[in-house]
Amino acid sequence: MKAAPLLKKITLLLVDDHTVVRQGLRVLLANQPDFDIAGEAGDGRQAVKLAQEFSPDVVLMDLAMPFVNGLEATRQILKCCPSTRILVLSSYGDEECVSQMLKAGAAGYLLKHTAANELPQAIRELRRGNSFFSPAIARHLSCAAKASLHAGKFGKDSRELTSRETEVLQLVAEGFSNKEAAVKLGISIKTLEKHRQQVMNKLNIHEVAGLTRYAISRRMVSPRGPQHLEAASPPAAESGQEPLILQA
Repeated sequence: MKAAPLLKKITLLLVDDHTVVRQGLRVLLANQPDFDIAGEAGDGRQAVKLAQEFSPDVVLMDLAMPFVNGLEATRQILKCCPSTRILVLSSYGDEECVSQMLKAGAAGYLLKHTAANELPQAIRELRRGNSFFSPAIARHLSCAAKASLHAGKFGKDSRELTSRETEVLQLVAEGFSNKEAAVKLGISIKTLEKHRQQVMNKLNIHEVAGLTRYAISRRMVSPRGPQHLEAASPPAAESGQEPLILQA
């Protein structure tokens, strides 16, 4: 009698710029027999590189990270690994953040303070091809937004920046000079300055302080310290509320 074939594990990539959060995620997920953590990344640029290397089934993605933020990393990962599913895991749950990440292609969104209760189920739902949202996030999704998500249709912002412009904006907001930013992106200073001017023209913001405030408001950079995932003592689920699961 043949032995039953082993089920393929769900490969995961953990992306967060705080080591303690990634450690907490490992502790939380280590005992799940169907999960395999393929790698960890401390910033969006590293996340894209590892996604290309491992082609994980699900990426657990933070938002505010250095060099390349979670929004841009999501775009780049889905471009090179279209079968990978992005699960946002963030302290930010405002409507604009959620909308931007869904528009970029994220399939699920969890708040860190409830993730300990919901994370394993969310990962499995994404692997099945479904979408998964924390109760608080589900409240932000209107009936029209849900229909748009199912149909894969989101309106295009006339001010939407290209991937390169987004990277330039983030580096400027993080305080890098034109020369330093150009080196990090592997482009000439002249090209960097051209992208920077295009960012200013699109946003109608023409000073560094204004660009920084804009980047902070879009959660591209964080003005605050980390809000860590508390894996050891998970909080109780929100009373009377259930996560939202959208089936494929």
